[in-house]
Amino acid sequence: MAFRIRTIAPIAAISILALAGCASGGDAEAELGTEENPVQLGVVGASDEYWSVYEEAVEAEGISLEIVDFTEYTQPNPALSEGELDINQFQHIQYLADYNVSAGDDLQPIGATAIYPLGLYSEKYDSVDDIPDGETVVVPNDTVNQARGLLVLQSAGLITLQDGGNSSSTLEDVVEDESRVVVESADAALTVTSLPDVAAAIVNNDFLGNAGLTSADAIAADDPSDPTALPYVNIFAVRADDVDNEVLNRLVEIYQGDQEVLDGVQETAGGTAVFATTPAEDLQASLADVEASLQG
Repeated sequence: MAFRIRTIAPIAAISILALAGCASGGDAEAELGTEENPVQLGVVGASDEYWSVYEEAVEAEGISLEIVDFTEYTQPNPALSEGELDINQFQHIQYLADYNVSAGDDLQPIGATAIYPLGLYSEKYDSVDDIPDGETVVVPNDTVNQARGLLVLQSAGLITLQDGGNSSSTLEDVVEDESRVVVESADAALTVTSLPDVAAAIVNNDFLGNAGLTSADAIAADDPSDPTALPYVNIFAVRADDVDNEVLNRLVEIYQGDQEVLDGVQETAGGTAVFATTPAEDLQASLADVEASLQG
């Protein structure tokens, strides 16, 4: 079997997929994962070399797989919900929770891949302890990364968050008279460009390379072993009716158990990936908790 990739452009993604027919329902007689009805796996960045390694590992198990490559993160969840995919892998629990709540959906995680620690960087100070009281620190302004960035600052002893903080914390939850620094927000792509003007900034891993930074340059980062980091573990997600599907769960096992795949993921991540095999029920419980906090 040849490695099959379809690339879906951002605006036309759903309309194109709609013409293609249902992923698992296109042929009622064909079992999922056969040549007649290959598993449709949605990802962002299928050109990363480890996906071809993964496809070969899946093929070796007798499962037919088609990887659907999306160019924007906003597309794979609606495509999964509408039945044009069987499974996707591109997001963490917090992102999925935000999607489910905003879309009124119920997609569910069935397996973990990795956590990519979020770091605090500075051009002026070599450690968090060196940052003077009253200095300014910048965090991303989007809902998901802002909360996570604030938790990093709290764990580093720079701020205190109301009620200890959670995955829905915002700047309004910073307890000013108990915090060492002033926190401001900016677009995630711009926090790195603010470094010359502030004491430190939370910078997403995606923007480190262009700034000449690596994860080793971080003066603080979240701890993947901390329970508060669980919402940021990346996951395989499926429709709620498919959480017990044997073929889809086998895809998770192959990903988690193939060392060549994991080595490829780590190389692509620049050594930042912390792999996880968190049980599906724990992932689903975390999702429910995050959704509850988002709904107030």
